[in-house]
Amino acid sequence: MELHENTGHPRRWAILGVLVISLLVVVLDNTILNVALRTLADPVHGLGASQGELEWSINSYTLVFAGLLFTFGVLGDRAGRKRFLMIGLALFGLASLLSAYADSPAQLIAARALMGVGGAAIMPVTLSIISNVFDPRERGRAIGVWAGAVGLAVAIGPILGGTLLEHFWWGSVFLINVPVVVAGVVLVALLVPESRDPRPGRVDLLGVLLSVVGLVALSYGIIDGGEHGFDRPVAWGSILVGLAVLAWFVRHELRSEHPSLDVRLFKVPRFAAPVAIVGLVFFAAMGVMFFSSFYLQLVRDYSPLQTGLLFLPFAGAQLIFAPRSAAMVRRYGGRAVAAVGLGLTVVALAAFAFIGASTPIWIVLLVFFIQGVGMANIMPPATESIMSALPREKAGVGSAVSNTVRQVAGALGVAVLGSVLSAVYRSDVGDALTGLPAQARDAANESISGAYAAAGNLGPGAPTLISAANDAFVTAMHWAAALSAIVAALGMLVVLRWMPGRDALAPASAAPAAEPELAGTA
Repeated sequence: MELHENTGHPRRWAILGVLVISLLVVVLDNTILNVALRTLADPVHGLGASQGELEWSINSYTLVFAGLLFTFGVLGDRAGRKRFLMIGLALFGLASLLSAYADSPAQLIAARALMGVGGAAIMPVTLSIISNVFDPRERGRAIGVWAGAVGLAVAIGPILGGTLLEHFWWGSVFLINVPVVVAGVVLVALLVPESRDPRPGRVDLLGVLLSVVGLVALSYGIIDGGEHGFDRPVAWGSILVGLAVLAWFVRHELRSEHPSLDVRLFKVPRFAAPVAIVGLVFFAAMGVMFFSSFYLQLVRDYSPLQTGLLFLPFAGAQLIFAPRSAAMVRRYGGRAVAAVGLGLTVVALAAFAFIGASTPIWIVLLVFFIQGVGMANIMPPATESIMSALPREKAGVGSAVSNTVRQVAGALGVAVLGSVLSAVYRSDVGDALTGLPAQARDAANESISGAYAAAGNLGPGAPTLISAANDAFVTAMHWAAALSAIVAALGMLVVLRWMPGRDALAPASAAPAAEPELAGTA
């Protein structure tokens, strides 16, 4: 009978509900921001942010978030996961207030970076607490619910953001975080038990610094190259410095006695393969989400609220299918489920390469739905495989790696695909700008948002400029979509070659004995 005893916490499902609320505040903010990008680019109703500044408003958060996840995952295990969750929520709420009342794109970017600090304290401990309070036999189902909460936030975010933008000023999309944070802090204090690693390690300060510097330098170079051209020394210099610092980071982690990331974990297929899949999928998906918002609001002329509603098929598919993925994994194995999910995602991303300015909107909705179904069957089995590779007391390690890779890949996806989008757009729109006033020409050449702003002052010439800008943007979107589909297809190769099958759900407590590389982490 002892083998069948459930070792989970008595209030584990109520605790999961609290963790979902904590997760919502992090994901909700980013999905709301997607529909606010056009408003933020407006010099009258927003901050007049450029394409590069819009990308940095996303990347400043994700890069700080990713850089600190290593440390906060370890600190949460060491100092107490409940404590870190409450601190992270409070800091996230404060940074939301600062974002709401930013007076310039630079202030918004700085406030978003501070928000990333709070998010880095929240995200890893939610998965760590799930691993701590759930029996390994129920953990897959719990992680499916956790992943489904992301779908819920994706559904709520754009609709809520669009509603707020139609009735209030742009800062309201950040103020909405505050009541969610307050509810989260109260419920965490009442319901979530404190837990920590009984044998914590020291914090690797140099490793953390190297990871932050390397990621920021690499992304800055990519964004700068996309905005101003890759023939500038600043772009290539930043990229090379970023790669060199990240290489130093890996070398340091291999030699450190207390690494922030134990790179030996990547020798274990059940850990390394799903980490690679998460990175490739989010690189492709986040870049597509970035440009699809501009496509719907500018090329198709939908309002922020309508754009949010159009994202519902993607979010609804995740909400429906993610919680059911654990049962699919038990029946068919993680490799088969992830492979099918990746196949659907590749089809959806490739479809964007054929969507034009007049494509029936039901086709766009169908593509969003297929992408949502695909990603709903990738993330839960991948996350469960990562978390099952480690014992409960080291859950912060698996959580930190999973979320770090996801956020870094998403940030680089926005940067790289945004750079491709900008470069192709500028190349294609150039001929249509001949004869325009210098100020209008520069604005229209920078981005499609700039073209729409410039067209407002051109009188009879406005329709010609808008038509040319739309055509150039759609062409650029096709190139970016094709690249994203290729990246996601690489994930399918990783699944078929290295992803474990039915044995991926082996008890975590056996991992160190079964995998010599994991012995040091246990």
